[in-house]
Amino acid sequence: MKTYALKESEIQRDWYVVDAAGQTLGRLATQIATLLRGKHKPTFSTHLDNGDFVVVVNAGQIKVTGNKLEDKKYYRYSGYPGGLRETSLRDMLAQHPERVITAAVKGMLPDNRMGHQLMGKLKVYKTATHPHSAQNPKVWKTEEKQQ
Repeated sequence: MKTYALKESEIQRDWYVVDAAGQTLGRLATQIATLLRGKHKPTFSTHLDNGDFVVVVNAGQIKVTGNKLEDKKYYRYSGYPGGLRETSLRDMLAQHPERVITAAVKGMLPDNRMGHQLMGKLKVYKTATHPHSAQNPKVWKTEEKQQ
């Protein structure tokens, strides 16, 4: 038996819509990262971008567990002395909920050229409306346990 090697020309990319309403941030981010990398496909290969496009809607309605709304911080640095700024998760969700999901997914992807290419296939929107209906995206059912 020979090992099958996927070629760049044989890659088939789909579009998926993921509804983030009521989902836990970390568990949702792992499923999105899996879709972006293509690990859900039988033809997964570590060195090729075999993943699909992912459209996340209702980013402003995610939930977190514990005290993360106050304890989790996001940092940015201007490059100047005294230019380190920190924002809590509560403030970030109020102002830019798209960045919360983007940062969580980015941390679960490889930090190389392919990881940056994968992030280009992630589209995150605060509300339920998105401009990608022409691609006929499929609805992805998340695997979160209902309690």
